[in-house]
Amino acid sequence: MILLAGIVWSLVGVALVLTASGWFYAIRPIPVIAIGSGIVAGAAIHRFGFSRLAAINLSRIRRQSPGKEKVCLFAFQNWKSYIMIAIMMIVGYALRHAPVPRIYLIPIYMGIGLALIFSSLLYYQAIR
Repeated sequence: MILLAGIVWSLVGVALVLTASGWFYAIRPIPVIAIGSGIVAGAAIHRFGFSRLAAINLSRIRRQSPGKEKVCLFAFQNWKSYIMIAIMMIVGYALRHAPVPRIYLIPIYMGIGLALIFSSLLYYQAIR
């Protein structure tokens, strides 16, 4: 379950960073400030948000596993997190299809993507 959580967080993070990367390669000159802002945002989101959420998820996964033969595949997140994920997906879709210049979306996508990647490392560290 811990490995699955790490993989899911990593894959979503990589997808968001790749999306942002495609945008900044299409903009000339390459928007260094947007990229830098995305990296700083990623570190901050990881430190003050997603790392705490990962710790809560790790604690819940460890509590669920002992003594149970089967644990629901989607139990690596609580149900409130799935609501937050749905909202984030809807907002991401709306932003991608809104007339917002990509230069402003790069830091958002990079920030969330990098934060997910950084936080996924906590899951991998917990698999010992």
